[in-house]
Amino acid sequence: MVERYAREQMKKLWSMDAKYTAWLQVEKAVVKAWNQLGLIPDAACQKICENARFDIKRIEEIEKISKHDLIAFTTSVSESLGDESRFVHYGITSSDCIDTATALQMKDSLELVIEDVLGLRAVIKKRALEHKDTLMVGRSHGIHGEPITFGLVLAIWYDELNRHLAALKATLGVVAVGAISGAMGNMAHTPMELEELVCQELGLTPAPISNQIIQRDRYARLMSDLALLASSCEKIAVALRHYQRTEVYETEEYFAPGQKGSSAMPHKRNPVLSENITGLCRMIRSYAIPAMENVALWHERDISHSSVERFILPDALITSDFMLDRLKGLIENLVVYPENMMKNLNLTGGLVFSQRVLLELPKKGVSREDSYKIVQRNAMKVWEDLQKGKSALNAQGESLYLQYLLADTELCAIMDAQSIKDCFDYSYYTKNVDKIFQRVFGH
Repeated sequence: MVERYAREQMKKLWSMDAKYTAWLQVEKAVVKAWNQLGLIPDAACQKICENARFDIKRIEEIEKISKHDLIAFTTSVSESLGDESRFVHYGITSSDCIDTATALQMKDSLELVIEDVLGLRAVIKKRALEHKDTLMVGRSHGIHGEPITFGLVLAIWYDELNRHLAALKATLGVVAVGAISGAMGNMAHTPMELEELVCQELGLTPAPISNQIIQRDRYARLMSDLALLASSCEKIAVALRHYQRTEVYETEEYFAPGQKGSSAMPHKRNPVLSENITGLCRMIRSYAIPAMENVALWHERDISHSSVERFILPDALITSDFMLDRLKGLIENLVVYPENMMKNLNLTGGLVFSQRVLLELPKKGVSREDSYKIVQRNAMKVWEDLQKGKSALNAQGESLYLQYLLADTELCAIMDAQSIKDCFDYSYYTKNVDKIFQRVFGH
C-alpha cells in the first residue's frame, strides 16, 4: 500500500489516534462554549478540558456491544471523568462532532498538499529557467511539428499547477467549516452562538446552514480538485515516460548507482517513477466519483456516505501527498540530454521549417493554395528519402528539405537562395521565449 511509504506527517493525520483526538478536540470546544454561555460551571469545564481522555482499545470493546462508534467514544471519555461527564456531548449529535472533526483533518491535510504543490512548482520553475533555451522538437499526434524549447514544456506544467494551487486554496475555505446544529440542523438544542464559539475555538468557519451533516458537495469539491491535480501530474509523468523511450531518449529518470532495472535484462533503465506516478494518479481520480455520489443522501442524512469517506479521505490525501513528493524528486533529479534533443530535431531533415517557408510565399504574391503545394511536394520527397534510409543531412550539414527547396525551380523563381536558407533558422522559433517566460513567471 502507498500508505506504508507515505510521509509520516500526512499518515499521522489519518491514524485512529488522530481521528479520536480530533473528536475530543471538538467535544472540548463544545464544553468551553457551553461554559461561556453559562450552562456548564467553570469547575466542571476545567475538569473536562484537563482530564478528558479516550482509550482506543476500550472504544473497540464498547463498540462491539453498542455498534456505534461515537457512543463508544463518548463512553470511553466519560470513564476518564467524574460527575462532570454529564456535560460531554451535551445537546449535539454525532455528526456535529464527526463532521467538524473531519473538517480539521481535511484542513490540515489540504494545507500539506498545498505545500507539496508549492514545492513541486518551485522545482519545475528552476528546471524551466535552466532549459529556457534548450531546443527540442514539438510534437502533435506524436509526430514532429516545429522547434520549441524544453523550458517551454516545463513552463506549461508550471502554469497548470498555478491553476490547481488557486483551486486548492479556495477549496481550503470550502472544507474548513464546522457545524454544531443538532440532530436535524434546526439548532433547537444548540443556539447559534454555541456553533460560532466552537468554530472560533477550532479555527473553522460555521457552515451557514446544515441539516444533520455538513453538505457533501464540499467533500466532492476536494476530491474533484485532487483528481484534476492528479490528471495534470499524470500528464507530466506520461510526457517523461515518452522522453525516456530508447528511440527518443531526450530525458531520463536518475538511475542511482546499484539500482537495477530488470531481473532478466541487466541493461534496462526503466522510467519506474513516472510509471508509478501514472498509476497513483489513476487511483486518486477514482475517488472523485464516490465523493460526488455521496452528495445525494436521503433527506437530512443517511449513513451511506460514512463507509465511503473512511476510504476516500485518507487514501486520496495520503496518496496525493506521496505522489506529489515523488514527482518533485523525479523532476529535481531528471537527467536532460540536449544533444539528443537536437539530434531528434534534425531527424526529419528540416521538415520542421515547412511552415516558415509556407508563410513567406504569400508575402511574394503567391496564393496560399499554390504556396502549400510547393512546400508540401518537396516535403513528401523528404519523407520518401527518409523511408529509404537516406541521411537527413548532407556532408555540408544542409538538410534534405533545404536541398529539395533550393532545387525547386518554381520556388527559386519566387524566392532567392538566401531567403530560402534564412527560413532554416532556429532562433526564429525562440525569439519570444523570454516574453512567454515573463508572462508565466514574472520577473
